[in-house]
Amino acid sequence: MSGQYPDKIKTLPLYDGRFDAYKLAANGADVLFASYPAGTRIPPHQHDTDNYGVITRGELILTLNGEQTRIGVGQWYHVPAFAEHSAEFEVETDEIELWFKA
Repeated sequence: MSGQYPDKIKTLPLYDGRFDAYKLAANGADVLFASYPAGTRIPPHQHDTDNYGVITRGELILTLNGEQTRIGVGQWYHVPAFAEHSAEFEVETDEIELWFKA
């Protein structure tokens, strides 16, 4: 799996989903250390978790409520539970995602 993460994080179990990530289970939440190759596109979808994320390398192009926002290194974003959204990554991108169970 790609991504510039410390070796300790690379020992975490892999997330089994639409993208590559190391998964750290937490009480009431999941923490994902995700990596996206350049050109990755995630089509519109929704989920039952309240998601927060911070970009650690690259850039996320997030479409939420019909509005497109570019989120760069050090910036946080929030996707409320059940909100339809999509994502694009023009460059290799790493992020830390926190998925809080509703």
